Amino acid sequence: MPKTVLVVDDSPTMRQMVSFTLTSAGYQVIEAGNGKEALTKAGGSKLDLVVTDLNMPEMDGISLIKELRKNASFKFTPILMLTTEAADDKKKAGQAAGATGWIVKPFNPEQMMAVVKKVLPG
Repeated sequence: MPKTVLVVDDSPTMRQMVSFTLTSAGYQVIEAGNGKEALTKAGGSKLDLVVTDLNMPEMDGISLIKELRKNASFKFTPILMLTTEAADDKKKAGQAAGATGWIVKPFNPEQMMAVVKKVLPG
């Protein structure tokens, strides 16, 4: 059974690129356009990984991570931030919220898959 990844980004093009990279590697992908939509789609789903943008309308990636971590079902689910932000203070805020890793856009599909395989072995 393929592992399921929730991809959250307000850019349809970016979601499509990330989804293509993950589905090509055999993962099942659920897409959401912002944090609120992601929470709705996460409810009732078994997620193996979440890849989220930082800056999005309605609910940003940090708030999404905090909300997911409150739910026992997602307390230990790896969450990767995929963002244009590379500042240390943003990374620290992401770590404090519960992010597992940080990938800076534009991403290289091979680098992204290396990080995904690191946090999601097997």
